[in-house]
Amino acid sequence: MIEFYWPSSQGEWLAWCSAAATIGLGLALLLAPRLSLRAMRLQTAPDHPEAVAEARATMAGFYLGVGICALIFAQPLIYLALGAGWAFTGFGRLISMMSDRGVTLFNLVCLAIEILLAAAPLLYGLGWI
Repeated sequence: MIEFYWPSSQGEWLAWCSAAATIGLGLALLLAPRLSLRAMRLQTAPDHPEAVAEARATMAGFYLGVGICALIFAQPLIYLALGAGWAFTGFGRLISMMSDRGVTLFNLVCLAIEILLAAAPLLYGLGWI
């Protein structure tokens, strides 16, 4: 039987919190996709419900899948995958900010959050904390 594992070190708690935040974002996208898209400053076209399905499927599904696996299995390699996903999310935002003239307060705040969500599991998974 699988038992829920509680983190035992400070570094593991940081990685766990990143996974929990990822699950929270995934649940928001799954249960309230229009509100979540609006919070991300994205807008769907009324005649294209596929955009809402994309938020629920691709975005929520990936966040929930990786986040839940990280919490259930609590393995450093899974935390590395979570951290790498957030790191590349931040990298994509940084590239967009440089090439699309997207240096806005919203993008800077999102980039800072993505760096934090990436750093915690990466530092733990690599054994640095």
